[in-house]
Parts: sequence; structure tokens; C-alpha cells
Amino acid sequence: MPTSYTEMYFPVLVQAILAMALAAGLLTVSRLLGKRVRNRVKDLPYESGIVPTGDARQRFSVKFYLVAMLFIVFDIEAIFLYPWAVVYRDLRMVGFVEMLVFVILILSGFFYIWKKGALDWAAGAVDRKENRAP
Repeated sequence: MPTSYTEMYFPVLVQAILAMALAAGLLTVSRLLGKRVRNRVKDLPYESGIVPTGDARQRFSVKFYLVAMLFIVFDIEAIFLYPWAVVYRDLRMVGFVEMLVFVILILSGFFYIWKKGALDWAAGAVDRKENRAP
């Protein structure tokens, strides 16, 4: 059993030093042995196999960010179902009713933002494509 902080944290320090040494060694070997071929194609940003078009600094629609935030909010709310499911038998009917109220509130909020069109962030892009002249 360790008796001092030094004895207790020494293995952690050794592991951290070994991890940094291994990372530095692998980067050094890669730098020394790797090929260095630079050309125009390699300097292009990778776009999942698609030829990049337009400017990388174009603005995104605010609806894109709204959908992302709503996804996070509903995802976090769905996580609250897991602890409830673990202790469901201990909570009995009271826990069931409370979770039923919670799910009803979540679903009502979801249907509200769905009807408002907040989840349809690509609608503006579709409308612009349909209005273009051939």
C-alpha cells in the first residue's frame, strides 16, 4: 500500500511520460521515413470524394444551427429515460405517471416545433432550386 503521494502518483507519471515519448517517437519516425510529395491535388480540402465547389466561407442558414440545438436538447431529454428505466420497478405507478407527464411535455414541444417548421432547415434550399430558371 502506498504511503505517500509520490508513491501513489508515480505510476501515473510514468504512464504519462511513456505515452508522450511514444507519441513523439511515432511522429518523428513518420516525419523521417514518410514521403513528402506536394502538389495541387493534395493541397485541396477533402470533401468525401466530391469535387469542392464554392467558397469555404459561405454562410449557413440559421435553421441549420437551430436543428442542431434542438437535436441536442431532445437527445439530452431522451437520456433522462435511462435512469427512470433502471429504477422503474421501485417507483411503481407514481414514477410511471411522472414519466408519462414528462414524455407528453417532450412530445408536445416536439410537435410544436415540427408544425412551426423549425426542423425543416433545408426547405429554403429546395425552394431556391425550384425557382431557378432552366
